[in-house]
Amino acid sequence: MKLPQERPALIDAFSAYIRLERGLSQRTAVAYTGDLDDFARFLDKGRDEAKLVKADLGDARRYVMTLMGQRKYSAAAVRRRIASLRAFFKYLKRTGRRSDDPLSDFKPPKEPKTLPKVLTEREVAKLLAAKVHTDDEFLYARDHAMLELLYAAGIRVAELVGLDTADIDRERRTVRVTGKGNKQRMTLINKTAVRALNRWLAVRPPSQTDALFVGKSGNRLTTRMVQYMFRALKKAAGIERYASPHTLRHSFATHLLEHGADLVVIKELLGHENLSTTQIYTNVSLEHIRQTYDDAHPRDKNT
Repeated sequence: MKLPQERPALIDAFSAYIRLERGLSQRTAVAYTGDLDDFARFLDKGRDEAKLVKADLGDARRYVMTLMGQRKYSAAAVRRRIASLRAFFKYLKRTGRRSDDPLSDFKPPKEPKTLPKVLTEREVAKLLAAKVHTDDEFLYARDHAMLELLYAAGIRVAELVGLDTADIDRERRTVRVTGKGNKQRMTLINKTAVRALNRWLAVRPPSQTDALFVGKSGNRLTTRMVQYMFRALKKAAGIERYASPHTLRHSFATHLLEHGADLVVIKELLGHENLSTTQIYTNVSLEHIRQTYDDAHPRDKNT
């Protein structure tokens, strides 16, 4: 009969530390403890506390290789295990059990890149034509102006709610956007977005804030409010698959690329620092074209 393996007392002490001193949840503590149990077994069947304390970067690398190779763990699962080990070695250093942190510079495997989700031009048209709050000109004009601006300029939701009225030049059809890291850029909007903005600004109430988009209280909108608005319009448009306000940014870039826009121009409009970030839309565009082809070609529909 095989006797149950003993857990090093050090793991229990670490579990108590992250719950009581770091304030992590019981669920997180259990997960971290399970990860350390597994690492300890990998080192020496889980019974030698000294080996656990003296484990080095090479041990961690071999453990990760085992997880990714022999056990076929996903990158996300491996990253969670590494997070547990990092927290443990920081604890050892903090409590004086060792003088160094062998995992301080250990980089976990990157998450596989997934292509951004985009809406078709037909779906975007349905979304922009959706009617919600038709009996309330304030809400109707504001919400449609926000939606048109998101798609026309390809801006992020945080950038949208951060806009002031002075950031919009309707005559030149330009928008001054404050992006990540408080970096400013100029982007463009189309005539449809200008008309929507004109309708909104005609009913926008006087406010103590300079915000372009405000609620009925006169306060600047939050990103959560925009997300709530988007869900209502998406439902009204009959779009059942996943989409968020950020999907309009991806759709903006993809549709421009499909209609012949230069990738460098799209990069500047999106506010990307590196062209490599924008190049993902070339893959999205190809996949988007393929999906549209498969959905529309009559030969596949008749077989």
